[in-house]
Amino acid sequence: MSVADAFVDRLDPELCVVTAEADGERAGCLVGFASQCSIRPVRYVVWLSNLNRTCRVAARADHLAVHLLGHEQYATAQLFGGECGDHVDKFARVRWTRGPAGTVLLDEARAWLVGRVTERVDGGDHIGFLLAPEASGTGPGVTRPPFRLADADGIEAGHPVD
Repeated sequence: MSVADAFVDRLDPELCVVTAEADGERAGCLVGFASQCSIRPVRYVVWLSNLNRTCRVAARADHLAVHLLGHEQYATAQLFGGECGDHVDKFARVRWTRGPAGTVLLDEARAWLVGRVTERVDGGDHIGFLLAPEASGTGPGVTRPPFRLADADGIEAGHPVD
């Protein structure tokens, strides 16, 4: 048990799907560590596991897309959180369109943000991608409750965490 478990175990953050494309290679994953981190200028940070294929693609990408899911979108969360992109083409299983700066946007996302990567920060077993927002939009069901960590019960990571 870690020193922070008593605190961290009580959190129930919104989860999001981050997509990246670089050199013709697409990747995407379910992310639990993401937040606005500045007001002026607005900045958003997403943290991707060093072991994740999406992190490797994002390391070469100029822009990332961040997607909010609705509470009822377990199947999408399962696909992006429970399947490994090294073995499965996740984008063959969802509808998506080309977005600003060549990003990959999930058509069924409740809301999305495209940001230019301004900095990459080593955070231990995750890399933080600091994003300068350049575009955003909403999709179907934007007013429904968000997909949270508690909603992800039963999704086993598509790659090991260690």
